[in-house]
Amino acid sequence: MNRRQVLQALSALPLAAYSSRLLAAPRGTGKFLLVFLRGGYDAANLLIPTSSTFYYESRPNIAIAQPGADAHAALALDSDWSLHPALQNSVYPLFQNRQAAFIPFAGTDDLTRSHFETQDSIELGQPINANRNYQSGFLNRLAGLLHDGSAISFTDQLPLVFRGNTLIPNMALGQLNKSGLDSRQTKIIAGMYQDNMLAKPVMEGFDVRDEVIREVTAGMDAASSIGITAKGFELEARRIATLMKDKYSLGFVDVGGWDTHVGEGGSSGYLANRFDELGRGLAAYATEMGSHWRNTVVVVISEFGRTFRENGNRGTDHGHGTVYWVLGGNIRGGRIAGDQIKVNRANLFQDRDFPVLNDYRAILGGLLGRLYDLSPAQIDTVFPGVKGMDLGLV
Repeated sequence: MNRRQVLQALSALPLAAYSSRLLAAPRGTGKFLLVFLRGGYDAANLLIPTSSTFYYESRPNIAIAQPGADAHAALALDSDWSLHPALQNSVYPLFQNRQAAFIPFAGTDDLTRSHFETQDSIELGQPINANRNYQSGFLNRLAGLLHDGSAISFTDQLPLVFRGNTLIPNMALGQLNKSGLDSRQTKIIAGMYQDNMLAKPVMEGFDVRDEVIREVTAGMDAASSIGITAKGFELEARRIATLMKDKYSLGFVDVGGWDTHVGEGGSSGYLANRFDELGRGLAAYATEMGSHWRNTVVVVISEFGRTFRENGNRGTDHGHGTVYWVLGGNIRGGRIAGDQIKVNRANLFQDRDFPVLNDYRAILGGLLGRLYDLSPAQIDTVFPGVKGMDLGLV
């Protein structure tokens, strides 16, 4: 093995999680999974303002038909909002069972409309107008408060949201069959760090990797024996649940492919296929969690929404406000939550986007505060300068 191979192997190696004790441990014992849709998904075709004539005027080619007998029509949630039909057999039943809710007009006050800058803003969870610490993501600060070693990132590299003083393991479960290191290479790397200050975390990282592979493989073997088959995100979601229900309580996963400038589609097409895959994955996660689902909260976010009007390529461009999803077995769902406003041209932000009425830090601060019984001081540690918004979902 050459130096480059060693560095590549170590960068992908999950480090064992141990924590810095900043404040007294919270009393809550819930499980939290954050799902980040990278690319800025089109929230207006997910949670559809079907009572708005302006919506149909703005999207002559990609609008979703109002609820009706047609199988391609939107799924009514209340008198104003409906759901994309691709989620009819996955997330829609969860909403009907009050295990899913949606928060429109959500997001950040970052106005760059840049994928990378806005993703960074959200993952850091720090005030926009203050000096940023790029080594302190908000989930890492939360893990530091929990200090129980139960956080994990289901990604190939540690994301910004989990950077910080608390070491967090990361493992891309969709790449389990491409672990990159055999037993001989593992021994070589371990020998290189013998009697070194990094020896302990390196060996613990190998232990975490091996344990994750064993547990997930055993879980998938059991699933196969009862006829469960899955592809893409659905398979990854089942693998995540295998670990989250028994070993971990705080997790992160990202899903790419949501930048729909061209050929987005409406009730069918590219975006519909993405919603179908995501919805099946979330429903599979709920099923796989079993009895732990009632103590679980899943939040689905994206860096921003997209332009309310379709563009000349039957797609949508970078926008501002978006829609967050909140799911869980014991949430007070079955409703559209948060501050809302009538969907018309006069209420668009800069005559192009959904406005942000529900700040993401306040939303997540309120949800995490209720889930983990955080004090105001602890919420301020996770999201500096923010008072949690209690939407009554948890």
